Amino acid sequence: MSARTKARKLALDVLFAAELREETPRAVLEQRGRPNTDELSEYGHAVRIIEGVQDHSERIDELIATYATGWTLDRMPVVDRNILRMGAFELLWVDDVPDGVAVSEAVGLATELSTDESPRFVNGLLSRLQQLKPSLSL
Repeated sequence: MSARTKARKLALDVLFAAELREETPRAVLEQRGRPNTDELSEYGHAVRIIEGVQDHSERIDELIATYATGWTLDRMPVVDRNILRMGAFELLWVDDVPDGVAVSEAVGLATELSTDESPRFVNGLLSRLQQLKPSLSL
């Protein structure tokens, strides 16, 4: 497993915990303390995702809500909602992650950590955002 894949898992863990605890992702990250030696290689990218999702949360949630046909943010499983937020952030704001990788990694997380229907849903929504990326105002 690549360091960035591990970083995404760490970021998802923090974002998920923050939502459940009703705290900011930065607060949850700070509560975790310094990373252990196993987490050091992925820590920087995880922090970038966590802070990026928090900094762009309004726009990310607006885009997800707009293009999630038949689903509201509140109806989505918490894990799916946070996978979509991470995927949207990487897809739209992180230039050193290829678009296809951002989508594929999000689908991989959904496959591993969510329901049987989630990977198709995540793929469809993020692929739609990828298609619309040139016309979206961020």
